Amino acid sequence: MNQDKKNQVDSRQRSAFRRIEKMHPIKMLLYLSMIGIGVLFFILIVAFIRTGGFPSQNFELPKFFSISTILLLFSSYTISKVPRLYKQEKLKKMARYLGFTLGLGLLFIVAQLIGWNEMSRTGIHFSGKASGTYLYLISALHMLHLAGGIIFLSFMVFKTIYVKSDGVRSLIFIRDPFRHLQLAMLNSYWHFMDFLWMALYVVFLFIA
Repeated sequence: MNQDKKNQVDSRQRSAFRRIEKMHPIKMLLYLSMIGIGVLFFILIVAFIRTGGFPSQNFELPKFFSISTILLLFSSYTISKVPRLYKQEKLKKMARYLGFTLGLGLLFIVAQLIGWNEMSRTGIHFSGKASGTYLYLISALHMLHLAGGIIFLSFMVFKTIYVKSDGVRSLIFIRDPFRHLQLAMLNSYWHFMDFLWMALYVVFLFIA
């Protein structure tokens, strides 16, 4: 019986290794990058907590941080529609949802910057108390990493708009396995950035 269990475990391990071996190198690189980003933010959050949390006891999390969180959640919903629309070959609708996601991503960054302004008006500055510096830094780094996704998302929006009006270009776009890979990676990265900000936001609320 123990031997059977051992064989089952070995079989699962071999299956997992096979899946890793079959994974596209670019996709593997993306996953490794996301792990690195996660570790970076974990270190920053620990450092932020060790400095005493929020800069003052009367400090309130900027309202626009909450608004930006809602915007990012909506963007996660809109981009989740894209893979299904791609499989259904509905490029016009897919371009629309990619555009919605792009707009919401840009609004998220704007809301974050307004949140910075809120903090500045309450006397929390980047060059002030260390905990305030970490708060700005965590927000800025998240925006920077999201901006990388926005750049690629912009490319996919314009690419989809370009090909959707021509039958031949649309067919090539839909049948191209690399486009499918790009969309899958974009979807994974965007959800990861959404989950990351939600985790950061929950930590901020818990400390407040």
